[in-house]
Amino acid sequence: MKAILRIIDQARASPMRIVLSEADDPRVLQAAQRASREGVARIVLVGDAARIREAAAGFDIDLSGMELVDPASSPHASSYATELFALRGKKGMTLDQAQQEILKPLCFANLMVRLGDADGSVSGAVNTTADVVRTAIQVIGIAPSFKLVSSFFLMMLCEPFHTLKGGLIFSDCALVVEPDADQLAEIAIAAADSGRSLLMDEPRVAMLSFSTSGSAHHAAVDKVVNATHRVQERRPHLMIDGDVQLDAAIVSEIALRKVKHSQVEGHANVLVFPSLEAGNIGYKLAERIGGAKAIGPLLQGLQKPANDLSRGCSADDIYYVIAVTAVQAQAALARVEAC
Repeated sequence: MKAILRIIDQARASPMRIVLSEADDPRVLQAAQRASREGVARIVLVGDAARIREAAAGFDIDLSGMELVDPASSPHASSYATELFALRGKKGMTLDQAQQEILKPLCFANLMVRLGDADGSVSGAVNTTADVVRTAIQVIGIAPSFKLVSSFFLMMLCEPFHTLKGGLIFSDCALVVEPDADQLAEIAIAAADSGRSLLMDEPRVAMLSFSTSGSAHHAAVDKVVNATHRVQERRPHLMIDGDVQLDAAIVSEIALRKVKHSQVEGHANVLVFPSLEAGNIGYKLAERIGGAKAIGPLLQGLQKPANDLSRGCSADDIYYVIAVTAVQAQAALARVEAC
């Protein structure tokens, strides 16, 4: 079964409440209708209720089964403004400013997630990545075990011509430009967690470099090696190879020849790139030349799920991100229940 179909099935098994903050966009409405009808998520649409209904009517979208929340008339507006003021007051935000800010659907949607009125949010079809990520960090917050938020793409290799089949995690391809060794280790740990929940398999992490097992000497290689050691200290049971070149990460015959004491043995399903430059180029090569389906950028390292979309996204792209967000929310809930 294709990796994305497994994710959709997992989302359906326990539908989570996913809030969409750009609900007058026809692509968002089409994806919301599909996700709701197929039982992938319980959909909440946040925004001007009249505009949402007008847009839905214009594109023949049936809103039944979905919840509409208008920040301007919500009974939670006062408590949400108080919560935002408590979060941002030390940064100079006044209560009056908080009351105005929560009227913005993006802010209101993330407050819903923070306060447990929704399980995850999806935005970015209209809002910029900078606004989506900044609001998620400021409102939902970074998970206690992390110091930064990073991103990943879920890459689907499911076509007949793909020799390597299934899903892969590529990280970080959208946020952290030049991570140091500590940051790279955090990205790797977050990506491994993303792989475990979304690939439904044990993560096998490759810390990518232009060197394999010390074949080259350079500060850039040292960073990858040091990051790998930090991951091993924090997650001693995680399967990880680093420094490792891409071919040795995904081809078992090459790994056998080149990687000393390999744990991954050429079967990596989580690829951690040494910089944003490498990651961004890598995922676009896989997508445009390799014919992989790229879902993302998706966020990791937050207390609860909030995901970004490309402003050029299709309704199908949004639908897939809703499903991914729902599975991330299931995993977040499971972690809380385990504590």
